[in-house]
Parts: sequence; C-alpha cells; structure tokens
Amino acid sequence: MKLKQSATAAALTAMTVLGTTLAGTADALATSDRHAATTFDSPRQAAPTIDAKGPGVFPHSVDYYPGSRKFVTGSLAHSTISSVDQKGRVRTIIEDKDLVSVQAVRVDSKGNRILAGNVDYGTADRSTDATKFKVAGVAAYAIGSGRRLWYADLNKVANDDKQHLVSDVTIAPDGTAYAVDQLSPTIFRIDRNGQASVLLRDDLLAGDLNIPDFLNNVGMSAVAWIPGNLLIVAKADGSLVRVPVDSPKRAVKVKLSTNLKALTAGIRVLPDKPLAVVSSGLLSGKAAVVQRVRPDRHWKSATVKVTDTVADPVTSSVTAGPRGTTYALSGGLAALLAGKPNDGFTLRPVNVR
Repeated sequence: MKLKQSATAAALTAMTVLGTTLAGTADALATSDRHAATTFDSPRQAAPTIDAKGPGVFPHSVDYYPGSRKFVTGSLAHSTISSVDQKGRVRTIIEDKDLVSVQAVRVDSKGNRILAGNVDYGTADRSTDATKFKVAGVAAYAIGSGRRLWYADLNKVANDDKQHLVSDVTIAPDGTAYAVDQLSPTIFRIDRNGQASVLLRDDLLAGDLNIPDFLNNVGMSAVAWIPGNLLIVAKADGSLVRVPVDSPKRAVKVKLSTNLKALTAGIRVLPDKPLAVVSSGLLSGKAAVVQRVRPDRHWKSATVKVTDTVADPVTSSVTAGPRGTTYALSGGLAALLAGKPNDGFTLRPVNVR
C-alpha cells in the first residue's frame, strides 16, 4: 500500500471534535481559501455552484468538512480520495493502491478519520474480470497523515460467493460504521477498530430494480444513522427501511406519503432531523429530483415533498455545505459507463425546504 501522505498533509491538518481544519496548505492558498469562505458567508450572497476541475475523477459521493469549508470525495475510476475547495480546486489527498474504486466517502469528525467504501464496477483502472462486483470493503484513514488505520473486507465477512457492492456508509456518534450492500440484502456493522460483522441480512433489503446493460436487482443505495440509534436505509426503488440497531430483526418499511423517485441515490440528515434525498436521472434521462422526507416522531411514517431538481447528468449524492446549505453532486457517472472522458464534476446548491 502506498499513500500520498505528503499530499494529504498538504491538504489536511488536525481535525477538532466539533469541526475540521484543512488549513495545512501553502500560506497563499490558505489565505485565498479564507477569503473565499468570508465572501461566501455573506448572507446577501447566494451559495455558488462549484465546477470542480477534476477530470477523470468521476466521484459518486461527497462529504463536507465544516471547519474548513472543503468537500471530500472519492473516485469510481481510481483508488483515490480528493479534497475540493469552493473554487473547484481538486487535490488528491489519499491514494491507496489496495483499493479498486472508491464509492462512498464519509468524514468521521469526532474520530479524525475518513472512511471510504471499496467497490469494483469493472470500470476502474484497477478493475479485472475476476474482481468485478467481487470487491466489497471499507477502509479508514487518519486525517492529516493519510495513514490507513484498517481495512474491513466485507466480501470475506459475507462469505457467500455472491456479487457485492458497498453503496454507502454511515457513522454513529460512537464511531461505529454501518455499510449497505447494493447487490445483496446485507447491512454490515464495523466497529472503531475495523472489526466487521453482519448486522442484518433480510429479504426486506433485497432489490428488484434493474439498470439496463449495467446492474440487475439493485437494492440498498444509501444509509443514514439518526438519533434513537436507528438506520434509515434508502432503496433504489424509492422505498425507505427503518432498522433499529439494537434490534435489527425488527426492521420495517417506512410508510411514505408517496415513494421517492427512482433511482434513489443519496441521502442527508438535515439539522432539524428530516432527510434530504436526491434521486438520480440515470434511468429517466430527466433532471434529478431533490426531495425532503419529514418523519413522524419514531420514523414509522413520513411525508415526501419534492423541493428542487438538478439538470446535471446523473446526480448521485447530496451533502451539507457551508452555512447550512445543501449541495448535490453530479460526478459524470453516465460518461464513465459509456467509456467517455469528463472535464470535471459539479457541486450544485439545492433547495431542501
């Protein structure tokens, strides 16, 4: 394993418990970033669209560092994790040769870690016929040094010789991570030390949505931990499942006022506890749809409201942004699947009210 630790140290420094600090760049860059953040923080100015200058990155998910006002993302084409500032500058901060393709990326601010899901669609520069949909894992890296702390091989934990794809990861306040598998009805639990086990395997989590000429029986696409020690799992077909972590076999579908639009791709827990959900235009060829899911007290039922659309091709993730904003990521997935290059990717502010 080779980590670009110098790049990581240049882009990231120590994180605090309540926020992160990514000020460890050259002084001129740090000054420029601070100026950009101050300008953006003006209440009179709308949140900007970020046209990221990262050709060939093809990110699928994105997370946000509140203290630094930078985003972090992975690459479906490479084994890299990158930071993105508000001017769209993309910098590789971790490259782990043991990974194939980085899909889910999450920041554990409290634990000073970045977690990344390892997958293989067969489209990455390290993909092989033998590893296509046979790679499933989550890696943890130390903020600042980029040192890999552990790697949880979920394909080995599943031990079923089936296809797997870790579509998303969420982190509980105690540092426990939960990963969902898009191609099998399995939720994995990973403790702070990287020890993994199966939390739940249930047909309720199985999928039957097909993406022509790409994937069949697509199931879980996103997951979020919410207070009450619950997992809310989004399935690609537009349904949500409520999973009590302490009693996972009591998992049930959430009764929605209307199903989310398919292909449900990414979710974000909003500060007032509802979810922001983005549904990709990959199947419809139309604009991606942003929806707000407002639950009852115990997440037994919820009301769905469309709040925005995103015209960019194939929007796959939604995340927090500066000053309470929400951003949607369009990473060029359609181009990647078609074997075409891209000039970069887009982070676009969206309305979730």
